[in-house]
Amino acid sequence: MDISEKEYQQMSKRVSPGSPVLLDCLKAFAVGGLLCTLGEVIFQLLQGVGWQEQDARMTVSVSLIFLAVVLTGLQVFDNIAKHAGAGTLVPITGFANSVVSPAIEFKSEGFILGVGAKMFTIAGPVIVYGVSASVVYGFIYWISTLF
Repeated sequence: MDISEKEYQQMSKRVSPGSPVLLDCLKAFAVGGLLCTLGEVIFQLLQGVGWQEQDARMTVSVSLIFLAVVLTGLQVFDNIAKHAGAGTLVPITGFANSVVSPAIEFKSEGFILGVGAKMFTIAGPVIVYGVSASVVYGFIYWISTLF
């Protein structure tokens, strides 16, 4: 039984559930905004008790990373991400989750061949392409300053 591409697309549309795009976008925006607001609240509290700006910013980053790692370990982060989608990909928390998730998943294979080897399976490409993009951007910026 050979079906055409058009027939396949029609069958696929019938059996695939529709995605509430607007609702998904609103959830992502709300959760991402809440994460950023939490970071700003921590920053303002630290500044309010006299911390220097650089120390407060570093502490906010470390706090958000720690929160993402703990929530990932407790399997709460994935439940939040299931509903919030891209809203949990605020760079610092999403990156922390992408490092910790494979580490937890492969811990049964040991620290070397499990955790150590698999920890960056998701985050590795992000690091590689992020660094590569920054080199290209830096080169373009450098060239633009010559003129």
